[in-house]
Amino acid sequence: MKTEFWLERWRNNQIGFHQHDINTSLQSYWARLGLPSDGVVFVPLCGKSRDMLWLRAQGYAVLGVEFIEIAVHDFFGENDLAPLVSVQPPFQRWEADGLTLLYGDFFDLVAADLAGVVVAYDRAALIALPPELRARYVAKLHEILPPAAETLLITISYPDGEMTGPPFSVSAAEVQRLYAGKFEVELLASRDALASNEHLRARGLSQLTEQVYRVRPLHGAQSVRYTTD
Repeated sequence: MKTEFWLERWRNNQIGFHQHDINTSLQSYWARLGLPSDGVVFVPLCGKSRDMLWLRAQGYAVLGVEFIEIAVHDFFGENDLAPLVSVQPPFQRWEADGLTLLYGDFFDLVAADLAGVVVAYDRAALIALPPELRARYVAKLHEILPPAAETLLITISYPDGEMTGPPFSVSAAEVQRLYAGKFEVELLASRDALASNEHLRARGLSQLTEQVYRVRPLHGAQSVRYTTD
C-alpha cells in the first residue's frame, strides 16, 4: 500500500480496522505464551491501537512502529499521554509511560531497534499488507526480532472476491507458507468473527474467520504445527 492511500484513510477517518475495545483474542490467548512481564512487546504497524494500553497494563513496555503521523499523534492525545518526542533518524520517537512509538517505515527498522523485545503482537500488520509485501514483511521480522522472540499473530480470512482489502484475507495455508522454514507456527484458535465486524459485513462479506497463531523462532528443521482449542 502506498503511504498516500493510508494517509487519506486517516485524514477522512476511514479507519474501520481500528478497534475501540481491547481485542478479545489478545486477552484470551496472551497468557498461553507464558512470558515474563518485564520485557518489551513489539507492535508492528500499530496505528493507535488500544491493545497497547492493555499490554502496558500487564507490566510490559511497548514499542510500536507506525508510518502515519496522525495515528501516532492521536494515540497519545486520545489517551491523555504527554509524549517526549525526539528525532532518531530514520525515525521520530514518541514516548510516555513505558509506551514508545516510532514514527517511520517498518522496513527501516534494524535489529538494534528491537533490543529487549520478547514478543511481537501482530493483529493488523500482516492483514494490512498486499500479497506482494507479505513475504518481505515476514523476512524482515526474522531479520530484526531477537532470536528467542515469539509472535502472537491474528489474521482473518474470507471468501475470494467478496471484498477488496485491506484488510486482506490471509489463509492458514498462506501463513504456513510465509513462516515455514524460519518459524514454528501453532494455530491456537479459529472462530467465526462476522457477527462482531459490522463494518466488514457492510462491505459485502458473507463469511469471516479469525485465526490466532503462536509463532516461535525455529532452530533446526522446518516445523509447522496446528492445534486448536
